[in-house]
Amino acid sequence: MIRVQQLTKKYGSFTAVKGISFEVAKGEIVGFLGPNGAGKSTTMKILTGFLPPTTGRASIAGFDVFDNSIEARRRLGYLPENTPLYPEMRVGEYLRYRAALKGVRGSKVRERVGDVMELCQVNDRERQLIGSLSKGYRQRVGLADALVHDPDLLILDEPTIGLDPNQIRTVRDLIKNLAEKRTVLISTHILPEVEMMCSRVIVIHKGEIRATDTAENLRKNHRAVGELLLEARAGADAAEALSKVFGVKDVTSCANGDWTHFTLRLDAKAEPGLDIMRLAAERKWDVREMHQKRATLEDVFAELTTADH
Repeated sequence: MIRVQQLTKKYGSFTAVKGISFEVAKGEIVGFLGPNGAGKSTTMKILTGFLPPTTGRASIAGFDVFDNSIEARRRLGYLPENTPLYPEMRVGEYLRYRAALKGVRGSKVRERVGDVMELCQVNDRERQLIGSLSKGYRQRVGLADALVHDPDLLILDEPTIGLDPNQIRTVRDLIKNLAEKRTVLISTHILPEVEMMCSRVIVIHKGEIRATDTAENLRKNHRAVGELLLEARAGADAAEALSKVFGVKDVTSCANGDWTHFTLRLDAKAEPGLDIMRLAAERKWDVREMHQKRATLEDVFAELTTADH
């Protein structure tokens, strides 16, 4: 559905996007992640036809986004970070206007507007002025606008930014339902949302693709270190003994009365729990708690976007 080949975008002497390539298959929900200034928004603007690339190519459903811009845009719906709505128009009036602009004709206009209002749960606001809607409802109207011409692909830029938890849940459920029939590329800083919604993740940093995989595989394969927490009543040499366990990089400790909290940094994929329990039994330590922290997508994101590559 999306194909990007050696895409580069320069602004004078600054290169915002550096020869990136990736594909998004039909039916996928893909999270497009990166810190501010990573090149994420520039890439999305190129895909949606708002910016030309300096070099490279991008296509939507086989249509080049500039050589065949009209055909490419017919197949995509775009929800930008700040939804550009007309506050003086009513919801139904606005969506009918947008449908006509996007090439929906005749009786199809009312049919499509009715369908997207129901799908996005704004049909009870059809006659309400957009300017009087809450942020959550405005996001839903923007999503209805993106869907009104029945596109195969949705590109969503920070669709839940500024929403409260209930509104986030509503928009998230809407996106998941939409993805049953459409391909979705979603940019967001809310990483738990990505884990709940996306089948795959693309991480961009400093204009380059740093990783592309499922969230599960990223957690397994791109975590440089793990961490194990241990609380025990142990001897003075316990930290030194723990540091010699295979897979342990270093140990820090903090005493709390008779008990000591140990934090063990681990090599990637290390599982030293059994060895530590054997050591504790040999040394007759009293162990009150031990658990190994699993990497989250946030950990992976921080590693990929702060390390020097």
